Amino acid sequence: MADVVSQENESFESLLRRFNKRVQQEGVLSELRRREFFEKPSIKRKRKDAAKKRKSTRPARK
Repeated sequence: MADVVSQENESFESLLRRFNKRVQQEGVLSELRRREFFEKPSIKRKRKDAAKKRKSTRPARK
């Protein structure tokens, strides 16, 4: 769960921005979308294989 503590004299807008950034970094929304509907094991396998292929074809960073 993403927790954000309000700092002294911090506006609500900046607090909300920090919260949204934290949620994005932790991948909460993407996890929610992924678990929203049941995914058949064969579809899950295909998605994982596609991710592996994408990852292996990316150029290595220096």
